[in-house]
Amino acid sequence: MSVDSTQARKRSSSGRAALRRARSASKREAILAAALDEFSDRGFEATRLDDVAKRAGVAKGTIYLYFRDKEALFQELIRTMLMPVIGSIEALGEADVPMSVLAPQLVEVFVREVFETRRKDVVRLMIAEGRRFPKLAEFYYREVLSRIIAAVRKLLRRAVERGEAPAALVDFPQIIAAPGLVAIIWSGLFERFEPLDVRAMMHAHVALLFASRRAA
Repeated sequence: MSVDSTQARKRSSSGRAALRRARSASKREAILAAALDEFSDRGFEATRLDDVAKRAGVAKGTIYLYFRDKEALFQELIRTMLMPVIGSIEALGEADVPMSVLAPQLVEVFVREVFETRRKDVVRLMIAEGRRFPKLAEFYYREVLSRIIAAVRKLLRRAVERGEAPAALVDFPQIIAAPGLVAIIWSGLFERFEPLDVRAMMHAHVALLFASRRAA
C-alpha cells in the first residue's frame, strides 16, 4: 500500500469520525433545547422524557445515550445554559477596576446574557420548582449561585476597601441581584400589564447603591 493511499484512508476515517461527532453534538443540543421547552411549558414533575424525545425528533432511547435520567437532563440544562454567564461574572470578579466601571458591566451581562435570552426561563424554572425539588435547588446553588456570590463578594471587598461600596454589601451580595430576580418574575406575570425597562431599572439600582459613595 502506497503512502498516498494510507494517508487518504486516514483522512477518510478522520472525516467520518468528525461527522459522527458533529451529529452526536447536534442531537445533544436538540435534546437540551427540547428539554428547555418542555420544562418551561410543563414544569419539572410533569415533563416526560417521551415528550422531550418527540420534540427533539429522536427516539426516547437516544436520550439515555446522553443523560442518565430526567434529573441529569435538567442539571445539564442548567450547566450548559448558565456556565458562560458564570464565567463572565467570575472574570469581572478578578478585574481590579473601579466599581463605577464594574457595576454597569454587571448590569449588561445580566440583561444581554440572561434576561434577553432563554436563560431567564432556566432561572424562572428554579424559582418555581426549587422548593419542591430540593436536590435540584442544591445543584443550582452549588453549580451556579455559590460561584456567582463568591465572585461578586470578591469585587465588593475591593470596592469597600476603596470606599466605593457600603460594607454591608459584602455580607449581603444578594442585594446586587435582587432587581434581576424581580425582572424575571415580573416578565412572567405582569409584563403585559406594565412593561418593565429592565436595563434602566438595574442601572438605577446600582446608582442608588454606589452614587452617594462616588459623590463623597
